[in-house]
Amino acid sequence: MKNKYYLIVFTLLTTFQYVFSQENPLKFTESNKGKFFVYWGGNRESYSDSDIRFKGADYDFTIYNVEAHDKPKGWHVDYINPSKMTIPQTNFRMGYFITDKYNISLGVDHMKYVMSQNRRVKYSGYYPNQGTYDENPTADELTLDENFLTFEHTDGLNYINTEISRFEDISKLFKIQNTDKFQVNLQGGIGGGILYPKTNAKLLGKERHDDFHVSGYGVSAKAGINLTFFKHFFIMYDIKGGYINMNDIRTTAESTDTAQQDFFFFQKTIALGGIFRL
Repeated sequence: MKNKYYLIVFTLLTTFQYVFSQENPLKFTESNKGKFFVYWGGNRESYSDSDIRFKGADYDFTIYNVEAHDKPKGWHVDYINPSKMTIPQTNFRMGYFITDKYNISLGVDHMKYVMSQNRRVKYSGYYPNQGTYDENPTADELTLDENFLTFEHTDGLNYINTEISRFEDISKLFKIQNTDKFQVNLQGGIGGGILYPKTNAKLLGKERHDDFHVSGYGVSAKAGINLTFFKHFFIMYDIKGGYINMNDIRTTAESTDTAQQDFFFFQKTIALGGIFRL
């Protein structure tokens, strides 16, 4: 009789638990702590003007207020082609939620920086054989002719950085009831890291140089929106602004030939990603 009583109580408790769990399911999106995420996307950049100093055994000169631009690929299959993923401007990031609202992450912003050619700029300093590179120098101005100088970080301006970011679920503002189907998040964060560019430079008629080199550091801040579908998949749009200081840029095969510059950047990113819990 006692065993029968225990069986009835156990059955009732199990039934109540099942009904309660069906009426009040714990949504995957209600808690972020312990989740991992990863994303891949493309970016566009704009840069502030910068002063660039070039130094070597027989030259030391600075060009001022140099304009630069990015090198967009546009909508292209190269973004998902493993053998050509470094050709477009891309972003890769993976991270972990340490709380429901905060995550830490590591990523690479693969940007591209191209000095604008054939511009007349101010300069100071000295270099050999002035006037023989179609730069048409005066006392304080010259033309950035390709025979004088080409200068790019096109493979690329690699900003390897860590970030700490905050997520805020704003789905209620849009009257979204089941966030496991669709969720809207705002995100923002700050970060910092190193610059590891592959600088493509040709200077004063010397052989073109194109090699990876740790060249400086950067700091940044970002804000954006994240749209999550069916718990695990998301599309995001970010804007990021930052400061880059590169005081050790390799320009030729000779280790004594270097350049240095600093500038601000503004980046826009669209990416696709996934979020999951192990």
